[in-house]
Amino acid sequence: MSVKITAVATQSPAFCKKTEEIIPLVQMWMHGKEERFQRKVTKLFEGAGVDKRFSIMDPADVFVQTSFEEKNNIYKKEAVKLANSAVTKALKKANLKATDLDYIITVSCTGIMIPSLDAYLINTFKMKQDIVRLPVTEMGCVAGVSGMIYAKNFLQSNPNKRAIVVSVEAPTATFQLDDYSMSNIVSAAIFGDGAAAVILSSYEKEEGPTITDEAMYHFYDTEYIMGFDLVNTGLKMILDKAVPDTIEAHFPEIIHPFLKKNNLEIKDVNNLIFHPGGKKIVQVIQELFGKYGKNIDVTKEILQEYGNMSSATVLFVLERFMDKKLDKGEKGIMLSFGPGFTAQRVLLEW
Repeated sequence: MSVKITAVATQSPAFCKKTEEIIPLVQMWMHGKEERFQRKVTKLFEGAGVDKRFSIMDPADVFVQTSFEEKNNIYKKEAVKLANSAVTKALKKANLKATDLDYIITVSCTGIMIPSLDAYLINTFKMKQDIVRLPVTEMGCVAGVSGMIYAKNFLQSNPNKRAIVVSVEAPTATFQLDDYSMSNIVSAAIFGDGAAAVILSSYEKEEGPTITDEAMYHFYDTEYIMGFDLVNTGLKMILDKAVPDTIEAHFPEIIHPFLKKNNLEIKDVNNLIFHPGGKKIVQVIQELFGKYGKNIDVTKEILQEYGNMSSATVLFVLERFMDKKLDKGEKGIMLSFGPGFTAQRVLLEW
């Protein structure tokens, strides 16, 4: 049973600032700190490879002392709005009604909602009352790909069904005002907020790239390098400087066996749909694939235009490839990394 991606839609929040507009706010936040430290942080923002980013709250309000409760309430309200817009766009692109969906998978790691986001979407869109729900809350940046893998596994066993994967992320809501660590600063420099929705189908006649394979790769003893600590002021970013080197060390095992299993080599795959974790990670991946004459230009474009939107980012990249109307037979590989540490892959054929 083949499973296809029939539509991808994205949605950005209302607030948007260029990095050059955010730097003065960062400098005010650092007032009183050592001058050398201030220059280092400013340079980090300027060199992060992010020209602008969207956010669920006015960037000026990010640098105001707020409680975890206040930030999470903003997250819940805005997450529902963003998800509604992304789902509406995806249904329109696929020419479907909400009642045509059989599975709903929602992914997010930047706030806490119980009931989860999918419950709100079911009520808003009056989806089927027997729709199967799966909220995924703790997989971080990799969850966009994870959600697609779960959807594919649901659909592969069930002909003539459809699933929607909805990702909403607001890293802005996790900024820690009293934390001057590099983890907090780097995450502020590279992250932005956004939402995306992907519709997948096991209907034979529906069009879109086919998911021909998928796999997860788990790195041993690396759970400490990425994630969140839940502290009194909210979700505190864990982002170890070892992340790019860890990815580089494992990269041959992540890519080559997966392609070989499908009788492919890197030269056979022209469409690289990668999660832009940050400038250093992008540089590592670009160097590794550049050896084979490949580029990750779209991944770099999304980082530049939106920043890292955690699990939603790779879906923004996917939308660009869906909009290209690629030729029949073209191959693509989706790749994302996240807490655990884990790398997850999806192989596509147009």
